[in-house]
Amino acid sequence: MDYLEKVLEKLKEWARKLIEALLGPEPQPEAEPIPIPVNDRR
Repeated sequence: MDYLEKVLEKLKEWARKLIEALLGPEPQPEAEPIPIPVNDRR
């Protein structure tokens, strides 16, 4: 039984690592550009 428990534990560990690798950390939302006022009056 110990052997089966060890195998299951390894499978859980591999699955967790695979999910982390595929999904990765949550992507940060792209920062919105700050509008820069332009004096275009001529």
